[in-house]
Amino acid sequence: MGSKAENILILGIGGVGMHLARRLLHEGASVTVIENDPKLVHEAAETMDARVIQGNSMRLSSWTAAEAESMELMIAATNDDATNMLSALIADRFGIPRKIVRVRSLDFEPGSVLPPEELKIDLMVHPEELLAQEIFRLVKRAACNDLIDIGNGWMQVLALRVDEQSPLVFKSPKELSTIHDQYHFRVVALARGISTIIPQADETIRPQDQVFILAHRDDMEQLMKQMRIQDRGISRMMILGGGLVGQRVAQLLEKEIEITLIENNHDRAEELAANLEKTQVIEGDGTDANVLVMAGMDRMESFVATTGDNETNIITCLLAKHLMNRGNREVQGAQGKTIALVDKEDHLVLSSTIGLDVVLNSKISAANEILKFIRRSELLSVAHLHGVDAEVVEVVASPGSEITKKPLKKLASYLKKYEIIIGGIHQNGNWEIAVGASEVQPGSRVVLVCSSRNLRNIHKLF
Repeated sequence: MGSKAENILILGIGGVGMHLARRLLHEGASVTVIENDPKLVHEAAETMDARVIQGNSMRLSSWTAAEAESMELMIAATNDDATNMLSALIADRFGIPRKIVRVRSLDFEPGSVLPPEELKIDLMVHPEELLAQEIFRLVKRAACNDLIDIGNGWMQVLALRVDEQSPLVFKSPKELSTIHDQYHFRVVALARGISTIIPQADETIRPQDQVFILAHRDDMEQLMKQMRIQDRGISRMMILGGGLVGQRVAQLLEKEIEITLIENNHDRAEELAANLEKTQVIEGDGTDANVLVMAGMDRMESFVATTGDNETNIITCLLAKHLMNRGNREVQGAQGKTIALVDKEDHLVLSSTIGLDVVLNSKISAANEILKFIRRSELLSVAHLHGVDAEVVEVVASPGSEITKKPLKKLASYLKKYEIIIGGIHQNGNWEIAVGASEVQPGSRVVLVCSSRNLRNIHKLF
């Protein structure tokens, strides 16, 4: 797999731009940034090994200073949709072959009056729509924290939090494989406190760990039964916050699920009530337990906090978790599922450690979408695992690559050093769970899990 450094120009580092720049730099890209805010320029210059230019994205002099004509990719991530879209046209005039823009409006999709191709845009990223679609997927996966399809759906990654009664607790991946040897699976990641662990065979699973298990699709249903995970649907849910994300989630789910939406702003609540067909909209303060109780919180099976305030989302999810479960005293009883949006990356893992099921971040969602587009020539797919600093990746083994020269057990030291687990291999027309004796053939598709910071080391193997 090639590893040539790419020249990338990023416009705006106030949100997704900063996160994206750091990840691209870590993967070895050559990054140039144009930013107008002196504070952000200073922060970027102090914390990143990027070329930072203080300037206006709408001034051609800034593009000239950035040597735009030498760039291979432009990412417009300012907070202004018009600036981002116009930047694609400017980038095209400078001869930049690929253009990615972040926009909030959904009015410029293919088939609209002004589609992306006429604006010279290769990828248009909508952070709020990405979050809404992810929440939609997570709510539909009610039985567990998450279930991710990979390998065209033939392989799946299950995420679940274990308690003292779980059949997984105090066992190692090696012991679990022996006990359940009729199924094909691997424990590929653990979230413990604020730490991400890519586990070795003898790592012991502890209470409150979040465990990620890779398995063949045909084995997943039985595995879930063995782990006492009930496959149940959600019929009632509550959304706190009627902004772009909250409204879109309600639109996506209201025909299938009974939804109550709480919005604090009077005018916005009236607007939502008029636009949402089947959602019950209540005007009130969602941080008030009495409001939640009166809105029927104790009957809900899922709670999603989408306000623009991190602390509000975290606190209300904890409160909702208590209210949904306070009448439940059975170990195998239903547990209400909570999903919180947070803007600060530091809150992501911390929030998971205090009992929230899933925590989402718009910057990471948008960055992941952009990185998938950038890597599409090398990686078939990349999915971020919620609650841990890890990725599940599908890649093709290149002829002559290191991964094809020896059995996996002879690569154990490298894989351990860089926190990589080879989970599944597709060859001879079938997917199989990888073991030490497995050998990857040139052209085979491979599913692996690695810590986010070590993603670049996949290039050396494949």
